[in-house]
Amino acid sequence: MPELPEVETVMRGLAAVLEGQTILRAETRREGMRWPFPAGLAQTLSGARVTGFRRRGKYMLMRLSNAQSVLIHLGMSGRMVARPRGANAPPPAHEHLVLETAEGTHVGFVDPRRFGSVDLVPTAAEDSHRLLAGMGPEPLEDDFTPAILAAALAGKQTPIKAALLDQSVVAGLGNIYVAEALFRAGISPRRLAGTVPGARAERLVPAIKDVLRDAIEAGGSSLRDYVQADGELGHFQDRFRVYDREGEPCPLCPGKPGCQGVSRIVQAGRSTFFCARTQR
Repeated sequence: MPELPEVETVMRGLAAVLEGQTILRAETRREGMRWPFPAGLAQTLSGARVTGFRRRGKYMLMRLSNAQSVLIHLGMSGRMVARPRGANAPPPAHEHLVLETAEGTHVGFVDPRRFGSVDLVPTAAEDSHRLLAGMGPEPLEDDFTPAILAAALAGKQTPIKAALLDQSVVAGLGNIYVAEALFRAGISPRRLAGTVPGARAERLVPAIKDVLRDAIEAGGSSLRDYVQADGELGHFQDRFRVYDREGEPCPLCPGKPGCQGVSRIVQAGRSTFFCARTQR
């Protein structure tokens, strides 16, 4: 599933082609995806001007001039595909929602597995939506600090890996970037979350911010079905230090006594990659 850097990259691509534009026509080509499309979705979109975008965790919010916001989640295989309106190329398969702007852009929500979702919410009530309410701080914002993270982790007896995947602790993180951030911070994914506040939290917060910024700069990680709005692939997977590197030398201690390279364990059904020597 796309994580924060992939969603941020897609959102920026959509903003480049839709912000300030008027939606000439909207069309739904099925009743819904993961959930039914909201009643009147096409009518709400048609004739509205796109005033801006906001990302919250792994969700995108497209704000409209009629005081409504379109909440978009890409799911496992969702893509937002932008192309010139009237282009000769045949429309992609599994295009479930179409937006066409008066200025000549066609944007389609393509999702073969239909785990993505679209909803409407009043712009003034975005944070009250059932999918966003209770979400933790945005990791790239200034108010995500070691003190805030420490307070969220205090007393937790779950592994830090699981705690960071909890969207009420911090928004937008997933399996890939948690593994990479823990490696940069030198923290074992098996360490109990309640033992992280203090010096470890002081290392972990900047590590999270740095890995997310690096991934956004690289256009995200192109794993499975993820591509950007213009069809380009992200390249952060070329910079993975531990994720999906089982059996490879640790980037920090190759060949040193006690280093067994990158190991893989399973936590809560998810693969975890780390170096047991450098991450404690």
